[in-house]
Amino acid sequence: VQLLESGGGLVQAGGSLRLSCAASGLTFSTYDWAWFRQVLGEERKRVGLWRRGTVGYLDSVKGRFTISGDNANKSVYLQMNNVKPEDTAIYYCAARPTGLTNFDYWGQGTQVTVSS
Repeated sequence: VQLLESGGGLVQAGGSLRLSCAASGLTFSTYDWAWFRQVLGEERKRVGLWRRGTVGYLDSVKGRFTISGDNANKSVYLQMNNVKPEDTAIYYCAARPTGLTNFDYWGQGTQVTVSS
């Protein structure tokens, strides 16, 4: 199983960025998908969870971030709009078989930096 993220970078506050996560080695539709983020020295936080079209978000990103999935391309996306400096972090995509608790598969992470 491999998860490969892309799309991170430097963006100004108020701007937009789209992260992608391409999966291989698993059956996409039988997994839950999530995006996490981590700031150096802090715990990793879940930004959002996508499960067969149903999504839940961290309160601080509601209305600004959108997670979507593409079963045909085995990819999950994080659209980030109206970004803020506090969104600066390393973003990870993760997957777990639907029905289980732990996320066993992780991408390598992609850095997002929001300048003020």
